[in-house]
Amino acid sequence: MADGLLDRVVKIKRCAAVVKGGRRFSFAAMVVVGDGRGRVGWGYGKANEVPPSVQKAQKQASRSMIAVPLVQGTIPHQVWGSFGAAKVLLIPAGAGTGIIAGQAVRAVCEACGIHDILTKSYGTNNPVTLVKATVEALTKLRTREETAALRGLTVEELTA
Repeated sequence: MADGLLDRVVKIKRCAAVVKGGRRFSFAAMVVVGDGRGRVGWGYGKANEVPPSVQKAQKQASRSMIAVPLVQGTIPHQVWGSFGAAKVLLIPAGAGTGIIAGQAVRAVCEACGIHDILTKSYGTNNPVTLVKATVEALTKLRTREETAALRGLTVEELTA
């Protein structure tokens, strides 16, 4: 994709509408876009062909990007995210661990630029809701500096 963004097609769904002459197919695509340096977004596009649906999803994903705080290639703390029946647990991992995740959660982590993370998904295995739950979890992340500033403290006072 242009602008140096990484994009991953997570899921392509085919829908069939029965009409007088037979079946009319349409397609829906779920795409994750990220810059690999802490920004990630997801998009969902529908069209009568696969390429236009993927392009629509990429455009929507690049518009809905969020910033994710990263600490040495992983996340700052453990966090839960949920969307519908999907629940995702993200746990920071040491250097060299890699991305321990399923396909949908892995796509979000790779696009975001996370190199070391442990994940576990509960509930549904629907990739669309798993992506939404993962992005929701990433929006909850805060660094120590951000937490200290919110509480009106310094980092030293926060850890004491």
